Amino acid sequence: MPSIPEKQVLQAVKTRENIKPAPPLAGTRILVGRARHQASALSSGLRKLGAQVIEIPFIEIRRPRSFVPLDTALKNIAQYDWLILTSVNGVERVWERIGKLRIRRNRLAHLKIAAIGPATRQAIEDRCLKVQVVPKEYVAESVVKSLRSKVKGKRVLLARAKVARDVIPRELRNLGARVDVVEAYETVVPKSSRTRLRTLLKSQRHPQVITFTSSSTARNFVELLDQKGPRGHSRLSPVLLLEGIHFASIGPVTSQTLRELGLSPDIEAREYTIPGLIAAIAAHKRP
Repeated sequence: MPSIPEKQVLQAVKTRENIKPAPPLAGTRILVGRARHQASALSSGLRKLGAQVIEIPFIEIRRPRSFVPLDTALKNIAQYDWLILTSVNGVERVWERIGKLRIRRNRLAHLKIAAIGPATRQAIEDRCLKVQVVPKEYVAESVVKSLRSKVKGKRVLLARAKVARDVIPRELRNLGARVDVVEAYETVVPKSSRTRLRTLLKSQRHPQVITFTSSSTARNFVELLDQKGPRGHSRLSPVLLLEGIHFASIGPVTSQTLRELGLSPDIEAREYTIPGLIAAIAAHKRP
């Protein structure tokens, strides 16, 4: 049998060494449902791992109907001991009003600030204020636990979305704090996404994974599919449109909302952040 020339063998070895392994999400179609202006971080992180990303927002961030409650609180900011912000959206809206009202930064210097997660903390620190508390887990219950020994007799300003869980104000009041809750923004269903979403799910290029970054995105997804359950509540029963699709949740609160809506989360981030969600999806898809 004729031997293979040494040069050919060396070339084959070199070629094999130069072959890079496929990224963990290569060819995986993933639907990102974040608000349009917030989708980039999640989408770009998934694309770096080889995913084919489709963006259809399940949520739209809007100004509140009135800024009067927020503006009134900010004008009287000297009366507050703590400021709690639970999202980057809240930070952006609060600082937008601070600028509009021409409130100087030194009027905020006395405040102690709690942020629900690293992205919120970074958004605050980018505005040159120090964050004293970031809970170990980025959920409302952990915020309360982190503040348990710090708020008795204190006045607390919580700026958040119009519709949100009442865990923080309720529990802090039980701990002896005086809590004012003001609306900084509201989240709504982007009606323009309804047709796009249904068309995508019916197509042969439907997503293999759908991401949910909050309870609002889960509820709005169901509303966009326009499925109504018992007593008029939005709820999904198993339907052909969703067969074979995996649902990826940013954390346990979002996962619980998905279950209440009749959707079973297949993937849940261990760290309740966008990087944590990306890592969880990659780990789930890894053979």
